[in-house]
Amino acid sequence: MNGPFFTRWRFSRIIAMIQIIIGLFVIFISMASLHRFYNASGLLHFSSKEACHKFDTITEGILSEGGYATFDLKALSERIDEVLSQMAELQEKLESTAMKLGKNAKKEKDKKLSTVAENITLVEFKRFLEEEVIRPLYDAHISLRLTRIPRPEDAVLGAHSGALMEDPLLNYFTVEETRKYITAKANRDDMLNVYDTNKTYNTIGHTCVLMKKELDKYMNYDVGSYCGDDWELGQQLMIGGCDPLPRRRCLARASKLYQRPLPINESLWTIPDDGNVRWSKYKCRNFKCLSYKNPKRGYNKCVGCFDMEKEKLKWVSTNGSLADFLIKDVLKVKPGEIRIGLDVSVTTGTFAARMREFNVTIVSTALNLGAPFSDTIALRGLIPLYTTMSQRLPFFDNTMDLIHTSNFLDGWIDLQLMDFILFDWDRVLRPGGLLWVDKFSCARKDLDDYMYMFLQFRYKKHKWVVSFKSKKEVYLSALLEKPPRSL
Repeated sequence: MNGPFFTRWRFSRIIAMIQIIIGLFVIFISMASLHRFYNASGLLHFSSKEACHKFDTITEGILSEGGYATFDLKALSERIDEVLSQMAELQEKLESTAMKLGKNAKKEKDKKLSTVAENITLVEFKRFLEEEVIRPLYDAHISLRLTRIPRPEDAVLGAHSGALMEDPLLNYFTVEETRKYITAKANRDDMLNVYDTNKTYNTIGHTCVLMKKELDKYMNYDVGSYCGDDWELGQQLMIGGCDPLPRRRCLARASKLYQRPLPINESLWTIPDDGNVRWSKYKCRNFKCLSYKNPKRGYNKCVGCFDMEKEKLKWVSTNGSLADFLIKDVLKVKPGEIRIGLDVSVTTGTFAARMREFNVTIVSTALNLGAPFSDTIALRGLIPLYTTMSQRLPFFDNTMDLIHTSNFLDGWIDLQLMDFILFDWDRVLRPGGLLWVDKFSCARKDLDDYMYMFLQFRYKKHKWVVSFKSKKEVYLSALLEKPPRSL
C-alpha cells in the first residue's frame, strides 16, 4: 500500500483536508470580525431589552434623518460581502479538488485504498466532499447571499417613496426555490405586462403585508350587510400579489338592472344586455362604448373582443398567416381525445365558444382589465376562472386535454416567472395532452430565450411556426404534445 497511486491519493486527501480547515478558519475569523463589529457598535453592552431597541432602530430610523447614526449598516454590509467572497473562493477550491479526485477515480475505478484505520475509495471520498462539505457550504453561501441587508442607498430610496422597497417576509424562508418563487419579477426592459404593471408577483399570500392599507379597506364592512362596490379594489390586491383574497362575510352586489341571461343557443354570439354589468368602475357605461373603434374605450388588451362579428372569424378562418392555426386542424391531431381544456388568454370567451361547437369544454381565465371580460364570458354561457398568473392553477395533476394561450404571455415576461408558469401548465396537462401556443409575441433578439422555455419540456412538435410581426418583433405559434413520463 505504499505505491505511487496511494501516495498521490494520500496527498490529494491531505490537500482537501487542509482546504477544509482553512475554510472553517476563514468562517471563524469572519464571525469573530462580526462579533468585534457588534462590540464596536456598542450593541452588546446593553440589556436584552435595550439591545432589541437598538436593532429596532434599523427599521424605525431608516426613514428618518440620521437613521444610521446608531448602526453602521454600511460597514456591516461591506463585511457580509467580504465573507461571501471568501466563502465563494473556498467553495471553488473544494469543487476543484473534487473534480481532480473524480479524474483519478476513473483511472483507478476498481482499485480500493486502505489505511490502518479505514477502507475507502476515491469515489466514496469524492462523494463525501460533495455531499458533506461542498453542498452544506453551498447552502450556507446561498442563504447568506440571499439575506437582504438594507443598504444606505435603499434607505434613501425608501425615504423618497415613503416606504422601504423590500419584499415582505423574504428572509423568513430559507429554501432557495421558495425565495425565488415569491420575489417580485421585474418585466424585461421595464415593459408593462398584461396587467399594466412593471412587476409581476408570484404569491403565497405574503405580499398582503405590503398592501396592508388596501387589505384593511377591503375587509372593513358590516357583517351580514352588503359589500361595498369594491371589486376593483379586490382585483388590485390580487394583481399586487395579495392572492388568494380572504373570504368575506358580506353580500355581493349585483346590477340593479339585471336581466335573465339569454338561452345558450343565442348567448354564445350575442353581446349581453348592458343592465347585467356593474359599470361604475369602467370608463365605458355600455357594451357599445367598448367597440375597437372607440379610442376612449378604457382598455388596450384584446381590442375587438367585444365586437362579435369580428370574433366569429377567429380560429375558423385565416388571413393567410402561417402563425394562425385553425381549430379543426388542431383537433385532427388527436381525434376524439380533446374533451376539456383551459384557455389562458385575455378574452371574452370566443375560443371557448368555438370549442363548444366541437363538443369541447373550455375554462377561460379572465380578469376585468378595464372592461367586463369575466362578466361577458359568463353571460355568454361559458366558464370564467377569475384568477391571476400569480396563482397555482386550481386543477389536479394530469387532468387537462388542452391548454391554449393567446395574447397573454408575451415578450415582457421575466424568464424565471415564465418558468414557474410553464411548469404549472405541464403539471395539469395530461400525458398526450396538447399545449397550443397561439401567436406568442416577442422581440427578435429575445426569441431564442423564449423558444428554449417551451422546448425544455421535450414535447413532441406537431406544429412550430415563427413569423414576422414587425421589423423587430416576431410571432411564435406552436402545437406541442406532452410526453407520457410514466414511472
